[in-house]
Amino acid sequence: MRFSSIALAAVIATFGLVSFNATAADAAVKTVAAVYKEKVALTGKNISATGKVVKVNNGIMGRNFVHVQDGTGDAKDGSNNLVVTSKQTAAVGDKVTISGLVVVNRDFGSGYSYPLIIEEATVTVKK
Repeated sequence: MRFSSIALAAVIATFGLVSFNATAADAAVKTVAAVYKEKVALTGKNISATGKVVKVNNGIMGRNFVHVQDGTGDAKDGSNNLVVTSKQTAAVGDKVTISGLVVVNRDFGSGYSYPLIIEEATVTVKK
């Protein structure tokens, strides 16, 4: 009986870990347009996106602002450009994967106000 309990506990722990890993991998890769379209539902969640760096402002308020576009979205309403804050950076023209927290209506002051921004992101340059 004791062996069965230990085996059952091991099975539960194993499936618990698998379930946990699936949750950690919850940051599905989204297009830039999809992040804008789903921004209300994504607020407070981690997402990943890929694209090309089109602008970089480093060292502002202790973070780097990286602008990423993937060819989706509309330039007229700005839904084609993800602004990402990170301790990491990339160069204009780099192809990157970003992963970070979706935040809406973020106002840093001094003219830095964003209806949608990805914060505390990791920026990985594709080789």
